[in-house]
Amino acid sequence: MKEIINLALKMNLKGLFIEPTSNLMLQVFRGLFVGGIAFIADAGLLWLVSLTGLHYLICAVFGFILGVFVNYVLSVRFVFKEKASMGKTGEVTVYFIVGVIGLGLTAAFMWFFTEITGLHFMVSKCITTVLVYAWNFSSRKYFLYRKGQ
Repeated sequence: MKEIINLALKMNLKGLFIEPTSNLMLQVFRGLFVGGIAFIADAGLLWLVSLTGLHYLICAVFGFILGVFVNYVLSVRFVFKEKASMGKTGEVTVYFIVGVIGLGLTAAFMWFFTEITGLHFMVSKCITTVLVYAWNFSSRKYFLYRKGQ
């Protein structure tokens, strides 16, 4: 956390967002920004597709796929500078598997928050995003980008 504060106080945007780091807190910080951009893509497409009249869970799948793609591209560029030990094909495969599990969690949480608690599906999406972000970041960090693999 100290490194993030120091970089922010120095207005070192390159250090905050671009330069390679193995600092977990800085990676989480960057992951939140990347996740925010992916969320905008995901929720934006969810909302747009919902205007067609499709069920919100089907719309959520379309949004989630776009969100995972945006997250992958930005995470590889800005968050995880470590190379996956399994090569590019293995990296994309594991990223996809984590994403599919995340999609299952997304559907389950959105259903629960919308159908059981009665929240609007976009409010459910916001809550779900926080929960699934925790799964996605920690799983990708552990399975793909941890030291000593």
